[in-house]
Amino acid sequence: MSISNEQKILILDFGSQYTQLIARRVRELGVYSELHPFNISIETIKKIAPKGIILSGGPASVYEENSPRVAQEIFDLGIPIFGICYGMQTMAVQLGGNVEGSAKKEFGHTEIILESSSALFKNIPKKNSVWMSHGDKVVKLPQDFASIASSDNAEIVAMSNEEKHWYGVQFHPEVTHTNHGDVMLSHFLYAICQCKRQWVVSNIIDDLVRRIREMVKEESVILALSGGVDSSVLAALLQRAIGDQLTCVFVDNGLLRLNEADQVMALLSEELNVKIKCVDAKMQFLNALKGVNDPEAKRKIIGAEFIKVFDDESKKLNDIHWLAQGTIYPDVIESSGHDGAKSKVIKSHHNVGGLPEKMNLKLLEPLRELFKDEVRNIGVALGLPKSMIYRHPFPGPGLAVRILGEVKPDYLEIVRHADAIFIEELRTAHLYDLVSQAFAVFLPVKSVGVVGDNRQYEYVISLRAVETIDFMTATAVELSYSLLKKVSARILNEVPRVSRVVYDISDKPPATIEWE
Repeated sequence: MSISNEQKILILDFGSQYTQLIARRVRELGVYSELHPFNISIETIKKIAPKGIILSGGPASVYEENSPRVAQEIFDLGIPIFGICYGMQTMAVQLGGNVEGSAKKEFGHTEIILESSSALFKNIPKKNSVWMSHGDKVVKLPQDFASIASSDNAEIVAMSNEEKHWYGVQFHPEVTHTNHGDVMLSHFLYAICQCKRQWVVSNIIDDLVRRIREMVKEESVILALSGGVDSSVLAALLQRAIGDQLTCVFVDNGLLRLNEADQVMALLSEELNVKIKCVDAKMQFLNALKGVNDPEAKRKIIGAEFIKVFDDESKKLNDIHWLAQGTIYPDVIESSGHDGAKSKVIKSHHNVGGLPEKMNLKLLEPLRELFKDEVRNIGVALGLPKSMIYRHPFPGPGLAVRILGEVKPDYLEIVRHADAIFIEELRTAHLYDLVSQAFAVFLPVKSVGVVGDNRQYEYVISLRAVETIDFMTATAVELSYSLLKKVSARILNEVPRVSRVVYDISDKPPATIEWE
């Protein structure tokens, strides 16, 4: 299901883990963007009819044999092109320039000198700090290009052909670490591509509703409702689009947070006027997970069990044809990379990588091309309560991926109660809404402790709290020592079989937000 819009920026993906951020930044600026693999055909590009093209970064070196290239014909389309990192390098080579490996690789903040005469850098300070992530550099410009930025390490950090509106930068304007990166992208979208600001919430909702109705017609839909942000927003959206054709099913898989099933059912029955059924499938899921240690195997098993539940439930209902899921764009990116691009699989999401090849139901994923903040904005516009929209994300596989290794009932009870204490204390400290995501992780290793005069040898709990805008990158939150001490003391005193509490300070990347 693709969202339609006349104002389009086409992003060609060479496999950078930042590629989806480019799409998100463009949309934030009010212009619809579509992400496609670098090897998309020129015929498809012409059919998309973009106002401009952005070439992403990627892990390859452009001078290597069989390194990826964009279709040469894009340079004959007469539209603006913006190459970022590898995108700049392949543009340079394909247009007659030269790229070589750099003796000094650059990763992180770098100060560059800009030529403000370029339309890309208008009104941006001459000296600017940007985010680099590369080991190669352009050493010879293509014909009719000029260098428009330099650094101590490279004479050509950015290049342009102002007449044809072609630009390339060695750094990443899409990441927040680049000062004025949003201004550069804005210049490309509005001054260079002549786009209009049309990507707004009201337009998105109208388009999604129209597309859902076109796909579903008079058929019935069953929604896998978790109570999280994505599935709750989808429930409200589907209700607006198809009304009584929707039936929501909430599955208690035994992998939920403390008292979550009761809370979710109460909230949804009060706030959403839709048909909701709760299915108790605890033993089905726990039995399927017995003896399984591998994270990917756990995710796929959980995905398969969900499908079994919904297949069974659909048989009890009359004439169900569609299974709706709250899959969003980061789920798709992390599960499989992007189509033909050379990105790496980070982890499978149960509602993407865990689906069996053959299902009895057709799959409906209206939010599949949206980022988390866009989904939240839609939820607000649809009138959902703040407590639902700004609830911390909870993974589809639930606590199964917050228990390292095999999932056991006693491990679930431990992490469930530890997590509840952590969240309660964050709320008491008025920090819950300031933290993007927080949770506890169960480590199946034992540590020596002392209770009273007795030695104990019990398990370890790790606490995790991160700040993020898009959930594609994240920073560990610097919680106060006094708060961490309080949470630790409560867990050690109130949760049986825990002898030690630690705090995870890893950022994403290189770590992921979840441990599995």
